[in-house]
Amino acid sequence: MSTAPAANPTYIIGHKNPDADSICAAIAYAAFKEAKGENGYLPARCGNSNARIDTILTRFHQPLPVYLSDVTPRVRDLMVRDVVSVCQTATCAEALELIDQHDIRTLPVVAEDNRVIGSVSVFQLGSFFVPQIREPREMRKVFTTLAHISRALKAQTVHVDRPDFAEELFVRVGAMDVKSFGTISAGEGIPFNKTIIIVGDRRDIQQRSIVLGVRVLVVTGNLPVDDDIVQAAKTAGVSLMVSPYDSATTAWIIRSATTLERLVDRKFASLSADLRVGELRKKLSTSTNPSYMVVDDEGKLQGILTRTDVLKPVKTRLVLVDHNEMTQAVTGADQVTIVEIIDHHRLGSLNTQHPILFINEPVGSTCTIIADLFRREGLVPSADIAGIMMSGIISDTLHLNSPTTTEKDGLILNWLSKIASVNSRELASEIFSSGSVILANPPEKVIRSDFKIYEEEGTRFAVSQIEELGFANFWKHSRALANALEALRTEEALLFACVLITDINTQNSLLLVKGEPDFISRISYPSVQKDEIFDTPGIVSRKKQLIPYLGSILKEMQTDGVMPAIKSA
Repeated sequence: MSTAPAANPTYIIGHKNPDADSICAAIAYAAFKEAKGENGYLPARCGNSNARIDTILTRFHQPLPVYLSDVTPRVRDLMVRDVVSVCQTATCAEALELIDQHDIRTLPVVAEDNRVIGSVSVFQLGSFFVPQIREPREMRKVFTTLAHISRALKAQTVHVDRPDFAEELFVRVGAMDVKSFGTISAGEGIPFNKTIIIVGDRRDIQQRSIVLGVRVLVVTGNLPVDDDIVQAAKTAGVSLMVSPYDSATTAWIIRSATTLERLVDRKFASLSADLRVGELRKKLSTSTNPSYMVVDDEGKLQGILTRTDVLKPVKTRLVLVDHNEMTQAVTGADQVTIVEIIDHHRLGSLNTQHPILFINEPVGSTCTIIADLFRREGLVPSADIAGIMMSGIISDTLHLNSPTTTEKDGLILNWLSKIASVNSRELASEIFSSGSVILANPPEKVIRSDFKIYEEEGTRFAVSQIEELGFANFWKHSRALANALEALRTEEALLFACVLITDINTQNSLLLVKGEPDFISRISYPSVQKDEIFDTPGIVSRKKQLIPYLGSILKEMQTDGVMPAIKSA
């Protein structure tokens, strides 16, 4: 199965601190979607792997799903990435062409290394070309190079002196009689060597311009220029080019050849691509900026975001597997689009904006549900995907020994075993002997390895589960695990936190609890150490056995009116 991400993939993701069933379900459901011809689904995870998961993935040749720690919508999810930009040495004509071609209002101006210098807008450019009656000199001013003018005009260059020298020039049309020509520019204090003369085929104006030493002589209408005029221009150092346009159009185009350097608005508003959309909306509520440059730490352009972009729906889509409670979902799941849920746990408090596909069955493993979908659709998974689903079922049902196990789990496991050509008992032995979570990780990571937060009676609590071969490793590290559990309880502001340590061989468990004294005192199982470790024989299912028991204690406390002040947010 290919796991290459699509342009906007739909992530299939399990709960935080994923167990084997969560990871295997994400991989298997992506394979099911692909088998149905539905592309763009990518398995993901929102927590670290462990030795057991690594053993399963290696055994059945599957890569570890992509890691997503947070799907909270950010600026990068809404910004326009394919940004049209321009360098500050570009001309107004080039900027206007880009604005028109791409139907945009603001054009980022960048340096050669893509650092944002500022921006130009259609309004700024429009203002530049609007006639300024009180300042006729400004109406004729252009700051550019002769190379830019020639390119803008698509002119025939007869002779050009210093074509790449950026300078301030003034445009004048040689439409007056030769007797008065030259007096107006002199009267405005404009030197002839900073003057561009636009003229048709009037030899007298052409000759007079050369004698006066103008900077550029532009002959319009593709009219021929006499050889002696050409020679005179070269001798006098006057640049000479022929425009294909009439005089009025030529004058406008020359003005549009002004470079952007002096028009750039260098007080641009910028954002980081990592900014959360919620924070962005607060920022926009007190700002009048129509658009923002999205830049990295070095100021390089990554995208552009306008106010209308904030109204766009977030593209991130999720399929939740092996859970349906927001307290267990990847951070930010409540702010993106959840399109499907495939689960086998109790219903949690989860709302969606639209109707979705929600499959929830009282079976021992999410992989049982997904394998059954293959069967119902008449699809046969590959041997490796069948092995992956076998592993999920074996892990979550303790090889069909958990109280959550149903007849369907056994039937599906047998069906998958034939496809994968794998003996389920041998696979179970390989999975459960793949390493001790307690020995392989520091205490704080052990208690979070399969850790879920729940809400009952308006109170938050956490339950972790560890599966071991015997209790020897637990007793060696019980004090460190207890300290880590108390730290977790304090950090998450929980009424209590507990870890169920299950012996796979005997199908018995120990329960380590840290919490409010009144809660701990109501636990009816025998205490084996300082009222924080309890012997819970026959308790192996967090979902079907432990959570209902803990919930009954909370209801009892609620009825007695002794519920502590630690409440859900």
